[in-house]
Order: sequence, then structure tokens, then C-alpha cells
Amino acid sequence: MAQSIDPLIQSKHNQLDSLIARSRQLGDSSARDDIVARVYQTTRAICEDVVHYQDEERLFRTEKLDRVLTSPIWGYPIMLAMLGVIFWLTIAGANAPSEMLAQLFSWLEGYLTLAFQAVHAPDWLHGLLVLGLYRGISWVVSVMLPPMAIFFPIFGLLENFGYLPRVAFNMDRLFKGSGGHGKQSLTMAMGFGCNAAAILSTRIIESPRERMLAILTNNFVPCNGRWPTLILLSSLFMAAGVAGGMQTFVTAAVVMGMVLFGIVVTLTVSWALSKTALRGVPTHYTLELPPYRRPKFWNTILRATLDKSLYVLKRAVIVAAPAGVITWILANISAGDMSILEHIVAFLDPFAQALGLDGYILIAFILGLPANEIVLPILLMGYLSTGAMIEVEDMAALKQIFLDHGWTWLTALNMMLFSLLHYPCGTTLINIYKETKSPKWTFLSFAIPTGIAIGVTFIVAQTVRALGLV
Repeated sequence: MAQSIDPLIQSKHNQLDSLIARSRQLGDSSARDDIVARVYQTTRAICEDVVHYQDEERLFRTEKLDRVLTSPIWGYPIMLAMLGVIFWLTIAGANAPSEMLAQLFSWLEGYLTLAFQAVHAPDWLHGLLVLGLYRGISWVVSVMLPPMAIFFPIFGLLENFGYLPRVAFNMDRLFKGSGGHGKQSLTMAMGFGCNAAAILSTRIIESPRERMLAILTNNFVPCNGRWPTLILLSSLFMAAGVAGGMQTFVTAAVVMGMVLFGIVVTLTVSWALSKTALRGVPTHYTLELPPYRRPKFWNTILRATLDKSLYVLKRAVIVAAPAGVITWILANISAGDMSILEHIVAFLDPFAQALGLDGYILIAFILGLPANEIVLPILLMGYLSTGAMIEVEDMAALKQIFLDHGWTWLTALNMMLFSLLHYPCGTTLINIYKETKSPKWTFLSFAIPTGIAIGVTFIVAQTVRALGLV
């Protein structure tokens, strides 16, 4: 009996294996796309027979735009051009408002100082609350609010227009090739404004594996807190010698290059993780492109300002306030003949020099963990040894401070690279833990970008020095 059943079972197994193999061959992305395309072709043919439109030109305007905006030839150049224009508008438009806010806060600081003097407050209290707390907050507001007030509304207008799904469509092939998901491009775009908010937006990715890829790599695009560092150093060092409107253009081009490098790192790390810790096959999804629509201009600007700009600004102020106080304490409490801050800098300096940086830059990044916006003011405070966060409104004087402390174009470049690639801010790490419920993945989201930032800056510094370029 057993001998008569075994061949039958074997035959059924062979047939089942054959069916599974055949289904896998038919279930690839090309077959899926072909099925979806035929469904839409059939639907469109039926609509053309039974539905009549009063304004056919408006109906088919979407198709005409999509032939260009999602074209394999023109889609990427147009996408990069739009990104470049956004950066240019943000950089060019934020300069004057930032300077006005800085002057306003400086004027208010004078009255705060007079108020402390009127009540005979001790110098340490004035230093702690005004020179540490107030100046830290004022720097964050003056450098963050203007670019956010420009970037987020423009981003919102593109979203309401219907262009962002086209970005996901264009980027899908790249992310699929790196083991990720096309929707990761949308979360990456959100990271340009705030990485903490972008972590929450990864919920649109259904696959847990691909969502984890998006979470671990989102930090490689610069958030709003890192724009001041990238823009300032690009303007002072990379666009030095270029006058007039061309300086803004060169600055925007350098920042654009940094963003593209961050995208390359995102794709590379996604690919590496998909082959190791997050091994798996990319899932397929059908992206329905919505029709283009005219954005509600003022409503979009209002919502972007209230829901995004002011929200991110409030978060930055909350975390920057204690960081400013801690920095003031470290700079004003001495141990021997040096302050605690100077002792830490001396300890970090040998390692920092190997990365093309210095100890003050590293301690600025460490103390800037709560918010990337306060990295520059902490750095300036350390350089000038004033024990207070300073405000320098003249760009020439600011560059001279850097040059007096041994800066070269390599220092500026590596600080930009470290700012681009280093660990997420404290709020982003908290969001990562809330979303993953895992200390391991939260630690990896800190360790992976930190290791890459150290590795990239070390290679760049040693290569440039070996070639004698500095």
C-alpha cells in the first residue's frame, strides 16, 4: 500500500513545485505592471465610449504633464531643477529676515540686561539666563524661522499641486534597486523639513522591513536644523571670491551637491542593509497618480506655517533652551586653569584633527544633540571663550573667527559632511524609539550615521592631506 502511495505523493509534490515556480515567474513586477496597465486601458476604453466631457483639454492636461514630469529622460532633470530652485529661493529669501530677527533679539537683549541691572541681579544669573538661555533661543529662532517660512510653504504647494506622487514614481526604480520602497522618497522629502516628522511619516510604508530601511536612512538628508550650517559654510568658504547674485547661485549649487551626496548615501546604506540585517525582497505597489490641481495658495501657506514651521520651531526652542544653559555652565566653571569645556576640547582634539575638524567642532556637535540648530552658536562661544553664546551679524568678521582658529576649506567641507551624515537629533531618536519599540534599532539609527560620518570625513581629510591640497 505504501509503495503505491509514494509515487503518487511524489508526483503531486512535483506538480506543486512546478506550479510554485511558474507562479513566481508570472508574479514579477513586470507582469504586475502589465496587468495594471491593461486594467487601466480597458477602463479608459469603456469611458471613452460611454462618458462625454465638456472640457476635454483640461482632462487630458494631466496626461500631457505626466509625459514630461515622469519621463525617463526629463523626469530626473526637472526634479533636480525644482529642488535647486527651492534651495535658491530659501537661501536668497532667508538672509534679510534672519538679519532683521537677529537685530531685533540683540535690541531686546539690551533691555533684558538693563532689567537685570535694575534689580541688582548677580552676574552669574545674568550670564545663565541672558547670555546662555536667551541667546541660544534667539539664535535658533533667527536662523530657523525664515528658511522654514519659505521652505515649508513651497513644499506644501508642490504637494497640493500633485507633484510629490510623481517624485515617488520617479524614485521608485532607484529605491527598488536598493532594496527599499518607492514611498521612501516621500519620507525622505519630508526629512528636508524635519527628520523627526519624517520618522512619523514612514507609517505610509506597509512593509515592516522597508519601513525600517526608511527609518534608518532618513537622517542622511539634511533637516531644517542643518541648513544654517550648510548654507553659512558654503557661502563663507565654498563661494568665497564670488560676488553678487552668483554667490547665492554657487552656495545653492554646493548645498545641492551635499543633498545629492546624502541621497547617494541613503541608497547605498539601504542596499547594504537589505543584503544583511534587513534582507528581503522589495514589495510591489501600484501608485495611482492623482490629477493635478490648483493649490489653495493662502490656505496652504497658513497651514504650512502653523502646522509645520511653528511646530518645528517650538520643538527646537524647547530643546535648545537647556542646551544653552549647559553650555554656559561648562564654559564658566573652571577645573584648574581651564574651564570644563576647554578640558573636554583638549581631550577630543587629537581624534577630531584626524577627521579634518577640531575639538571645538566635535564638542559643538555633542552638545548640539538636542537640536542641530545650536551647533554653530556653541562652536562660536567656544572659539571666543566668552562663556556666552554670541551673535555675529557681519559675515566677514565671522569668517575671520574661523580663520583665526586654523580653518581651511577642508575644515569647512568636513564640518558640512559631518553635519550632513552624523547622528539624528534627540527628538528624532525619541520618535524612532516610539515607532520601533526597540532599543536595538534606536541604537543602530544613532551608530550607523555616526560611523559613516566618521569614516567619510577621515577618508576625505587623509586624502586631501596626502595630496598636499591644504
